[in-house]
Amino acid sequence: MYLNKSLEKFCLIAIFRYFYHIMKDNLKVAVVYNEANPDFYVKHAEIAAVDLSFTPYFEIENITPMEEYELLAKRLNKVGINAYTLNIKDDIEILISDLKKHKPDVIFNFIELFKDNSRLEMNVVGLLELLGIPYTGAPPMALANCQNKALAKRMLNAIGIQTPKFEIVKKIEKSYARGLKFPLIVKPAFEDASVGIENDSIVLNKKQLTNRVEYVLDYFLQPALIEEFIDGRELNVAVLGGKIPTTLPISEIDFTEMPDHLYNIVSYQAKWDPHNEAYHKTIPVCPAKLPKRIEKKAFSIALKAFNAMGCRDYARVDMRLDKNNDLYALEVNPNPDLTEGAGFMRSAEAAGYPYERALKKIISFAWSRRKKA
Repeated sequence: MYLNKSLEKFCLIAIFRYFYHIMKDNLKVAVVYNEANPDFYVKHAEIAAVDLSFTPYFEIENITPMEEYELLAKRLNKVGINAYTLNIKDDIEILISDLKKHKPDVIFNFIELFKDNSRLEMNVVGLLELLGIPYTGAPPMALANCQNKALAKRMLNAIGIQTPKFEIVKKIEKSYARGLKFPLIVKPAFEDASVGIENDSIVLNKKQLTNRVEYVLDYFLQPALIEEFIDGRELNVAVLGGKIPTTLPISEIDFTEMPDHLYNIVSYQAKWDPHNEAYHKTIPVCPAKLPKRIEKKAFSIALKAFNAMGCRDYARVDMRLDKNNDLYALEVNPNPDLTEGAGFMRSAEAAGYPYERALKKIISFAWSRRKKA
């Protein structure tokens, strides 16, 4: 069901006013993340365009994750939130000690792995649940469901959301084709943030499939997910909201500048390595230019997926639109990257939420879940 523009605007204003009144002055927020070895991040001198084998599209910035979180906290402080950062460094005692000492009202949760294991992400959040401290983003079960790619696809299929055909391989076998149609893409079954997705993840024949599957099994020590590769447009549909989530303008990854030797995928390098050509050839366009019918359907799929997977506060649903205008859900991403100008925040900006306002809104959802005295 879709609200007309005036009613939608009225609802957004009402929600904003509600959260404005329930949030106390000078709310204390702990921006919590986990970088076990911060000293490993060494700033490299900026590489000039002439030193690269390609022309960069984006400016290459030398900023560590720790600096990014510090900047986020500073931005929050400028708009009346008493924010500070906390790196738990793979030590739960650091987290518990800080919570006892500083007693934050809300935790802005940026923990994505623990002891170098992304599957423990949900356990840390489970601890926050037991402690009864409001935190931003998805609860434990949503994190677990979305991280298990095969389970997530089955859950989406069960409510009528189309995903690429797939198979799961847990051990070395004689053949892995299983009747799927080439080209295929091979991914680790339990990773997120495109970890394990590279140009070599696309396979065109049985030999390449065998090599990639066995690489995933051996290197990542987890099952391999084999999917039929959907060649088409890549769409990112951001969802924002508490009890009444809403979709934000769709962002598209434009592959038109991608060179012939790279497949049209958002690989790990395309997301996180500014010195890699793929990073500069996957160019976001927001809002995406789509027929209204397709846009409406994408919004509907995103909301259904957000609710079915148990997401909360903010998430991003990645989709592919094939040449027949069929939409395929690829992944549901709870707690996506909140870097300013990228990913989720690009859509938020297009929806009229400046960076600080979007951050405060996410905090407000968590604050509304606090236990009333």
